[in-house]
Amino acid sequence: MDRAALVAHARQSIARGSKSFAMASRLFDRQMRERAWLLYAWCRKCDDIADGQDHGGTMRAVADGQARLSAIRVLTAAALHGEPTGDPAFDGFGLVMRECAIPERYAHDLIEGFALDAREWRPRSEADMLRYCYHVAGTVGCMMAILMGVDPDDETTLDRACDLGLAFQLANIARDISEDEAADRCYLPEEWLVEMDIPPGEHMKPWVRPRLALLARRLADMAAAYEESARHGTGALPPRAAWAVLAAAGIYGDIAREVARRGEHAWDHRVTTPRKEKLGWVLRAGLQVMGRARRWPVTESRATSLWTRPRV
Repeated sequence: MDRAALVAHARQSIARGSKSFAMASRLFDRQMRERAWLLYAWCRKCDDIADGQDHGGTMRAVADGQARLSAIRVLTAAALHGEPTGDPAFDGFGLVMRECAIPERYAHDLIEGFALDAREWRPRSEADMLRYCYHVAGTVGCMMAILMGVDPDDETTLDRACDLGLAFQLANIARDISEDEAADRCYLPEEWLVEMDIPPGEHMKPWVRPRLALLARRLADMAAAYEESARHGTGALPPRAAWAVLAAAGIYGDIAREVARRGEHAWDHRVTTPRKEKLGWVLRAGLQVMGRARRWPVTESRATSLWTRPRV
């Protein structure tokens, strides 16, 4: 497939897999938008392979996790070496990695997140949970930043980009507690469950819901802290890229905020951000771009209380 066909496939993938990211991506210029779609399509395809999904949706337990992980590794390695894989999501990924000179280590770090799931890993501590968030989402933040023009050696800005990925994944964990439990997964730290006196495997029982709501609020508060930190990195981005990032931050941040607002009813129905609210964030982000240097100065130090991604 030529580049145009790969982009068309990626566009269909993001339209099916994430209406929130699809809307935010429209704010990029054409070249950046196409590259973001190509990166998204690979992330989505890897996730679908690992979890037996089709552009997200209901996750199910898989019996051949290691085989699926091996397929992801083989196809990704081929794509990174410029070899045709027969899968447009992987071929498009190889293309965008070469076009933007994105370091391969981020792709390998992301796959390590799937490796954790394949061996039925569960976090013991808050740091463990955040490390998982880095692998499955913080890495994407770093790759997106480089795609937007950030120097791969600009560790300070990449830390902020990683923060946004962490915020998104913390929102996912809070929202998807019930869905994860149905697939025999749990991303809540064991230490948190012990602290709340929640027995292993019992966290979705009706009598536990009030305690679970407290943990969901804790996740939402953490997500808000990383979201706020990420906004300080937008000063390093072109205006349209900053517009897209700020819109995505608001749109996805509303998921965590809504989970916290619903309390013990957060898992009765899947939390989403309504289209009207998404459009509101697009408008608000456009206004924020004009004042981002004043509101979120690049020179402000990142809070030492925040978890920091591993360095090479």
